Amino acid sequence: MNAAKVLDDLKRRFPNEPEYHQAVEEVLSTIEEEYNKHPEFDKVNLIERLCIPDRVYQFRVTWMDDKGNIQTNMGYRVQHNNAIGPYKGGIRFHASVNLSILKFLAFEQTFKNSLTTLPMGGGKGGSDFSPRGKSNMEVMRFVQSFMLELWRHIGPETDVPAGDIGVGGREVGFMFGMYKKLAHEFTGTFTGKGREFGGSLIRPEATGYGNIYFLMEMLKTKGTDLKGKSCLISGSGNVAQYTAEKVLELGGKVLTMSDSDGYIFDPDGIDREKLDYIMELKNLYRGRIREYADKYGCKYVEGARPWGEKADIALPSATQNELNGDDAKKLVANGVIAVSEGANMPSTPEAIKVFQDAKILYAPGKAANAGGVSVSGLEMTQNSIKLSWSAEEVDEKLKSIMKNIHEACVQYGTEADGYVNYVKGANVAGFMKVAKAMMAQGIV
Repeated sequence: MNAAKVLDDLKRRFPNEPEYHQAVEEVLSTIEEEYNKHPEFDKVNLIERLCIPDRVYQFRVTWMDDKGNIQTNMGYRVQHNNAIGPYKGGIRFHASVNLSILKFLAFEQTFKNSLTTLPMGGGKGGSDFSPRGKSNMEVMRFVQSFMLELWRHIGPETDVPAGDIGVGGREVGFMFGMYKKLAHEFTGTFTGKGREFGGSLIRPEATGYGNIYFLMEMLKTKGTDLKGKSCLISGSGNVAQYTAEKVLELGGKVLTMSDSDGYIFDPDGIDREKLDYIMELKNLYRGRIREYADKYGCKYVEGARPWGEKADIALPSATQNELNGDDAKKLVANGVIAVSEGANMPSTPEAIKVFQDAKILYAPGKAANAGGVSVSGLEMTQNSIKLSWSAEEVDEKLKSIMKNIHEACVQYGTEADGYVNYVKGANVAGFMKVAKAMMAQGIV
């Protein structure tokens, strides 16, 4: 395989999709050496088949707002690869959603799901609809219209969506209800469901908790842990909230959180009481993070992200490409020892190079934030066997999965000088499982 040629061909065939090209380039650059040890892969053009989605559904969504006006949005579902199991990946509702972003997410999801060792392929979906500022009824009408098209393409053994940015328990509930009505069946077609109708304990917490469990495994390689460590967290949604919760539980100190308007810096630390306020502010009132600064009298920086602040650990947990090369240089200069990604591809290629050149611990999202989809997989299992596990059982399984992912990264990513390149480790480990499954199944 010539990685540059493969990427050039993809750019020619799929122009104007920068996030997708970025995700593919990051993977190809790290697996090229391992791939070329297997000439049988090239004979069947495996790499191109793995980069291009199996299929993409794209459709218009028409819905009525509370004023009686008809609105239109775009809906998508990218079914990327199902070599090791049914397509699995979240649905994102955000104004920024486009095909490039969803193709990048579905591509990443394929390798992330492979790393979990659970039988799940990769997919992703969503819409440029934003729930922000919408009433419950507007969200429900949009979701029901969205599902009128999507329902025919998903199912418990075909494609199992979940939540993502802009899609929480409310939206998943509306989607599941409409799917149930249209399909005339009650099956585990969605994950992230409410506990009352098939959801799993620990699912809301899973991405944040899993990120910290992975971080702890990295810190162990340096003979340390989270006690007394200060942390910068971006975002204030589900992932950021439960990342902060686990940091506090394990003795760390949370200094920052953010939203799309800016970030707060609390030198005294965001303790349990303050985190409860943020959870109420964001989950119940859907307020802005600046209200925290007003209440607790701390610094708020509008239109910025927290990477210029001094801390021991950075935990980007908001969105893609939120941490660039200059941000990375500030973090390294300020003494950060570890960066573990709660979001999908939050660090740009330039930032990743800075971290790796500085030889600090750096965990890419496909490894570090795989806890969310791992517990989604455990939710699928519980739905299949018609049983519910306790929170302790699910949490133990999550810890075990994150430990196994870390071990796979170390196995494939340890370099000659002993430094663990977690990007390479995660990509090669995830790729090899999918590649071997595709080879076994023939040219399909």
